[in-house]
Amino acid sequence: MPAREPRTELDARYSSALNPLPGAEDVTATEWAQARRQLESAEIFWLTTVRTDGRPHITPVIAAWHDGVLYFATGPAEQKARNLAHNAHCTLTTGRNSLTEGLDLMVEGRAERVTDPAVREAAITAYETQYGEHITSPEGTFFGFGDALRTGEALLFAVAPVTAYGFGRDAGLFSHTRWSFA
Repeated sequence: MPAREPRTELDARYSSALNPLPGAEDVTATEWAQARRQLESAEIFWLTTVRTDGRPHITPVIAAWHDGVLYFATGPAEQKARNLAHNAHCTLTTGRNSLTEGLDLMVEGRAERVTDPAVREAAITAYETQYGEHITSPEGTFFGFGDALRTGEALLFAVAPVTAYGFGRDAGLFSHTRWSFA
């Protein structure tokens, strides 16, 4: 999938832009390039799916950003796979647990199962690049990950962003950015 550039906007209601603090007038939307770099380097994401009874299901996953898409995997019998079979809408979240610094990101979209071998191999390469020895070394936590995807032991999903949000914190100032992918 070719990467799409989003429309970027600052939501002043949830930013320091309306605050009387010094520097608040300089708060701007976070550039998509900065968010994309964080998606490319994040190690843990939280995947939110919806159960058939409407309750949310949230679980940590490893994910890889490649060519404008976030990839994640799950076992065919896991709760998230069952949820996605019923409702493909999901959110992947990553960020920091700090009130004063960092950027939290939420990527909303539909999880589409990846069955094309070329796309699967590109995603495996992206995982290996992002997680290195965790996936490539026999001592790695996720060693064998690529083979599990190739054999179908693990299902690979792609989430092309529909909307993404960034909540930035820097020097006591806050920003709330929305990226829309039309």
